[in-house]
Formats: sequence, C-alpha cells, structure tokens
Amino acid sequence: MSEKSNSEAFASDLLKQFLYILESDPLIDEVGFIHPSQFAALKEEAGGSLSSSGGGASQSQNALNNEITDFWIRDHKLGISTQIVISLYKAAKNAFMDLHRQYKTSNNETLENVVMIHSRALLLLSCDFGTAWNSRKLIASKKQLLPIFMDELRLSALVLSYSPKSEQAWSHRRWVINMLSGRCSTLQDIIERESELVEKFAEKSKMNYRAWNHRCWLVSYMTREQVLHELKRSRNWAGLHIADNSCFHYRRKLMLRNFEGLHHFQENDSFGYSAKAYQVWKEELDWNEALIKRYVGREALWLHRRFLCLYWMRYLAANLLGISGQSEPRCSIDNDIKSFLDHEFCLLDSCSTVPDDDFEDFQAQAIHSASYMLWLTKHIPKSQGIDLQDKLSDLLRVLNKVCPERSSLWDYLVKNHCE
Repeated sequence: MSEKSNSEAFASDLLKQFLYILESDPLIDEVGFIHPSQFAALKEEAGGSLSSSGGGASQSQNALNNEITDFWIRDHKLGISTQIVISLYKAAKNAFMDLHRQYKTSNNETLENVVMIHSRALLLLSCDFGTAWNSRKLIASKKQLLPIFMDELRLSALVLSYSPKSEQAWSHRRWVINMLSGRCSTLQDIIERESELVEKFAEKSKMNYRAWNHRCWLVSYMTREQVLHELKRSRNWAGLHIADNSCFHYRRKLMLRNFEGLHHFQENDSFGYSAKAYQVWKEELDWNEALIKRYVGREALWLHRRFLCLYWMRYLAANLLGISGQSEPRCSIDNDIKSFLDHEFCLLDSCSTVPDDDFEDFQAQAIHSASYMLWLTKHIPKSQGIDLQDKLSDLLRVLNKVCPERSSLWDYLVKNHCE
C-alpha cells in the first residue's frame, strides 16, 4: 500500500507541475515527447536552464526539473519526458473524470473552468479522448463567447502539433468554425488562417488525408475571391508535391466551387465572370500538362487531368463556350471537341516514347497516358458524332508496344469500347 501511495503521490505531483506550466505560459504553441536521454543535450544547449525564457516555471520547480528532467519548456515549446507519460496520463484522466462526473451531476457553473483546465491537460496527453472534447463543446456552447471559441482553436492546434492526423482535433475545429459561422465578423480571416494551418501540417506530415479533408471542407465557407486566391497560392505547393493526390483533390474542390452557379452568371454576365471561370480552367489544364511532361510517370497528375477534361466535356463545352451568353452553334462545339481530342492525342504521342534505358517511370508514363486516352474516348458524348476508329487503332498500337504482355487485355478493352 505504501508503494502504491507513493506512486499516486508522485503522479499527482507531476500533474500539478504540468497544470502550472500550462497556466504559466498560455502562448505554448508546440508539444512533444522527449526521451530522458535528450534532456542533457537540451539543457546544455539552453545554457544549463530547463525553464522557459519567458518565466514559465518557478525557481523551486526549475530545480526539480534540473534533477528529474520531467518537462522542458523554452520559447513556448513544451517537451514532456516519455518516462512519465503513463503516470501523468493516469493522474490527468482520473482527475478529469472525477470533475466531469461532479459537473454532470451538479451542473455547478463554478466547476466549468476547472473542467476546461483538466480536459486541456488530458487532451495534450491523449488526443483522441472523446469525453474530454465533448465536455469542452458542452461548456463552450453554453457560454457562446468568442474568446472561448478562439481558445478551442488554439488548443486543437496545440494537439495537432504532436498528432497532426488526429481526427478528433480536426473534427473539433470544424465544430468551432460552424459555431462561429454567422456570429463572427472575422470568419473569412479565420478560414484563411485555417487553410494556412493545414498546409503547415501537410508539410510536416506527408499524405495527411485528415488535414486535406479538413481543408476541402473549408471551401464551402470561402468567398469566390478566396477560392481564386487559394488556387493561386496552393499551386506552388502542389507543383512540389506531385505525388500527393490529396492536394490535387483540394484543387478540384476549389475549381468546382469556382464554377458553382455559372448558369446564373451567364444570364447577366456584365462582369465577364464566365470568361474568367473558363480562363481558370484553361490555365489549370495547361499547368497540368506542363507537370506531366516535367514529372514522368506520376499517376496523380493523370487523375487530375481526367477531372479537368470530364468537367470540360460535360459542362464547359455546353455552357462556357458561349461566353457572350448565347449558345455556340453545334458545329462550333463539335470542332472544339475535335481540336481538344487532337491535342490530347499529341500529348499521348509525346508521352508514349520509352527509351531503351529500362527506366520504369517512362513505361509508367506511357501506360498512364494510354489509359487516360482510352478513358477519355469512352466519355465523349455520343451526340457529338465524332469518329474515333482511327484514334483507337493508334491507341491500341501504343498500348501493345508499351505493355505487350497485356495485349489480349488491350484488345478486349478497345473492342468493347467500339461496341
């Protein structure tokens, strides 16, 4: 019993230190977990001090930190020793659950602040503790105060600093933004900062689907000016991360948002919005082609091109070619589609050459391009009456040359396409 009591007392003391640090430095913007062996190097780097330069701990606590090296706090960066995480988590969980039960049974408003303090400590140790997130939602929704909602954004960003793929944290941010919608005059500024935050974590954690899904969700709150700004701003990042399909999915969301309601604009398009939307699409298509030629064999680029071309054939050819507000003659639309197909087959020819150096990316490029063209010809509206027999024969020749071991499959697909 004595050993258990000592362990509980030690854990309780750790929790008190942790809560003190969090209260003393409200500007902490990053949390990490440090192996005990790293504390000596950090101490030496900081000139012998393990405390925050901003006065984040008392002198007595600094002395304790120097002896057992449980926490590191400097320049608003908080490090927690992996050696104490389990004990600290158990103490934080027990303290929070006790307070949470008291608050639910008594509904005492004086306990709300304490519940928020302890739920924050628990979430910084266990980011997916749903009860803690829900307790914060309950209290924040009762208060309906802007500073509290902003605190929730700061806390979830702090959680994401050590767990950038936490679904609970991203979901909590969406809840906060929904609560702010219609109540906050600076919502658009928050949306812009939110998009920048996603890009930061996407850079830190590769293939972060949850972060990109959150960014796609933000598009519905963006103005058309913000959408165009995001398309322009995210282009450089996408061009440097061409294997990350989530980034291109985000661009597709932006483009769809940009094209929303174009039929209303066409009825009275005094500002030339239809022409601008068409130009955005054309620039994206040209940029995509440049990336395809620069980065050989990247499937995400070909998938993005499928979206661009399908949307063009289904919507732009029927609506945006008549930029003046009047529909173009049918023969003009047919000619545009034929010209588009001719250009795409020229792209196929340039991407289907495989050098004799056994570089697999060139073979992948040829297969992706041929598969894309087979897909494209399948989606051409039959009403266009365009004869594709010669083009399909050329396509079959390319496929058999690039991947002869699948010749029977290519023959079947092309034959089935013709039927």
